[in-house]
Amino acid sequence: MTISIKQIAEALEEIAMLLDLKGENTFKIRAYENASRIIRAWDGSVDELAEQANAGQIKGIGKALSEKIDTLVTDGSLPYLDELRAEFPAGLFEILRIPGLGAKKVKVLYEQLHITTLGELEYACLENRLIDLKGFGKKTQDNILAGIKRVSQYSGRFRYPVGEAAAKTILSALRKSNLAQQLEIGGSMRRRKETIKDVDILATSTKPEKLMDVFVKHPEVNEVVAHGPTKSSVVLGNGIAIDLRVVTDEQFAPALMYFTGSKDHNTILRGLAKKKGYKLNEYGLFKGEKPFKAKSEDDIYKKLGLTTIPPELREGLGEVEYAMENEFPHLVEVDDIKGIMHAHTNFSDGANTVEQLARACRNQGFQYLAISDHSQTAAYAGGLKPDDIKRQHEQIDCLNEALAPFRIFKGIESDILADGSLDYDDKVLASFDFVIASVHSLFKMDEKTMTARIVRAVQNPFTTVLGHPTGRLLLSRDGYPLNLSAVLEAAAEAGTAIEINAHPYRLDLDWRYCRKAKELGIPIPINPDAHEIEGFDHIRYGVGVARKGWLTADDVMTAWDVDRIADYFARRKP
Repeated sequence: MTISIKQIAEALEEIAMLLDLKGENTFKIRAYENASRIIRAWDGSVDELAEQANAGQIKGIGKALSEKIDTLVTDGSLPYLDELRAEFPAGLFEILRIPGLGAKKVKVLYEQLHITTLGELEYACLENRLIDLKGFGKKTQDNILAGIKRVSQYSGRFRYPVGEAAAKTILSALRKSNLAQQLEIGGSMRRRKETIKDVDILATSTKPEKLMDVFVKHPEVNEVVAHGPTKSSVVLGNGIAIDLRVVTDEQFAPALMYFTGSKDHNTILRGLAKKKGYKLNEYGLFKGEKPFKAKSEDDIYKKLGLTTIPPELREGLGEVEYAMENEFPHLVEVDDIKGIMHAHTNFSDGANTVEQLARACRNQGFQYLAISDHSQTAAYAGGLKPDDIKRQHEQIDCLNEALAPFRIFKGIESDILADGSLDYDDKVLASFDFVIASVHSLFKMDEKTMTARIVRAVQNPFTTVLGHPTGRLLLSRDGYPLNLSAVLEAAAEAGTAIEINAHPYRLDLDWRYCRKAKELGIPIPINPDAHEIEGFDHIRYGVGVARKGWLTADDVMTAWDVDRIADYFARRKP
């Protein structure tokens, strides 16, 4: 295997970085850094480099380094480097790509906050966990967030809010042009998938070429991939691709259905149409060559003998069979949500005071706020000691008098400890109106151990809600090994609720399990996991998950009014 001068230099530079992460002595680290710099400036061949290094003729490169260079040249790899890499999570190397984050700072993040991936780091920044970390602060945290954005720019998949923001920007420009009669988002965004690859926009226009010009010339467009009279594709500056298709008025309904998808849903519909003697494609529903005139998707579903299937459910997972016999229930909507549960204040790692959150919550029309700061074991997040809890509860009592009939509930997000027990003793736990139990550490347990841990937590009589049940961070960290079905069954038996954590980096409980939770009778609050007032807006992402999971307002605990939620909390207390 051949290797270049540049690759040899990079290998030695990486060794220096890894030694720095390990806390090795400065002289050893500098030896590798200096050797890397010397080799980068080398103007001879690879063989000449190895020959002169072995002969001791290159100042600054001793015997140990020359042997490693010789191995790299001969084998194209270096076991010593591979061994060093194996000592650290692979995600740390991606973190080190962020400008201004050297090995020493990454070591602090790894050892003190247990951060191992770019996504975990981003999430920690959004939770303000770097502000009070020695050697960091708010300015550094802001710079890291900006650096993450640059590093992640071309990752290929995007969380839902990124696509949403891009779509809004482009749609706004297209609407202002007055060149489109109809405009709709299709694809995975319309189905409210948690991550998306691109954005599909469908339009009708009497002047399609002019509409396409507006689209491809938008200032956010970084690259025009294709530019035609009925279809154009662009890539925005943040790396997300957007397709615009223009169809006729007669084609709009079937095209919207087709380009909403999913592929599996469309395949089932085409098969059903064929059985009924029709042909269904993006251009329409046909009997022979004659198109059926459809003013909306509803008309096409009706013609196929189906009730209209909400876009979020079009995943080929039984929705077509259901629509043959049933009307769909009225799925939960954002306006159904009556209160905010799972919110962090500045007692732990939140940005706002209890009063600021409560007043903002009331001003937004909610009936209650259920505070749940981190518990004492989560020291990295400013977890509350018993004295902090007492002070917070005194504040809440005063605010409840001042803000009535608005209600603040006293809660905590208790860490689930290694053995499945909760943080605090029973006396402290009894002082809360409700307890959210969550895993925040020891993610690498095997499935059996992790499942037993969480099952014990949901069976604890003080546990009201299981928080972010799988621990996943979208596009960053898979959930921990877990038999989630066993956890759902244990929660149903114990009467414990399970949240949809609506933070767009989590969206956990996954929508694929919502239906099972509903069938088991498990209450499912949609919780924003807000760390600042703006975080209340996460609710709408959680509503998208709930809708994909076939949930109605009655299934969603935070769609209950203040009296019903208070009664539920009271009945759950031991």
